[in-house]
Amino acid sequence: MELSQIIPHIEVLIFASEKPLTAADILELINNAFGFMEERATIQQINTALEGIREKYSAEFYPFEVKQSGGGWQFLTKSVYHPTISQLNGDKFLKRLSNAALETLSIIAYKQPITKGEIEAIRGVNSDYSIQKLLEKELIIISGRNEHLPGRPLVYATSQNFMDYFGINSSGDLPEIKEVLADQIVEATVVKPEDFTDWPVAEETKTEEESVPTEEPATEATSADESATPQPPAEA
Repeated sequence: MELSQIIPHIEVLIFASEKPLTAADILELINNAFGFMEERATIQQINTALEGIREKYSAEFYPFEVKQSGGGWQFLTKSVYHPTISQLNGDKFLKRLSNAALETLSIIAYKQPITKGEIEAIRGVNSDYSIQKLLEKELIIISGRNEHLPGRPLVYATSQNFMDYFGINSSGDLPEIKEVLADQIVEATVVKPEDFTDWPVAEETKTEEESVPTEEPATEATSADESATPQPPAEA
């Protein structure tokens, strides 16, 4: 099967799908659509076609692009058109997570699977409300129970919607912790005398040191009178 035959069908599948499509999903759908043909598409052809489609829509005159996000391929509008789209979607488009929810979500993303008790141990506060809101937004899921802890508590993990929400394709696309904290590293403060006064202390100190007279070595006496030691008077 020629790529020229496959590409339009891949584009229409991605466009019409309500969820991100993986290369394997697309391969199955394409072959089902052309089931009567003896020559079937291969995964290599699908991947090659997807790369061509991605490159095609990366051109500046397209307001949208095809990229991997949320675990599969999607048509997404480019970020430069955010102000225009926000008018159409209104408040729904502008919804944001609270700081508490973002903090809880970050812990789950990096420590998953994780229990509520472990989340609260890291945050230091009760996290019931934040977890409930993240579940309602379908950004996290209950992935099971921890069989090794008393009471077999529920464990939480991020969802496919989480990846779609943040525009990543897998949890492996998350930045490393050291990258996130790189801008927060505090360097040692060098304290100088000038930091506490308007006077040029360093220069003044240097000048004072230069102005202190140095002691000259004593010279030896050159005459007998100068070198003689006074003697007590003789007794009568």
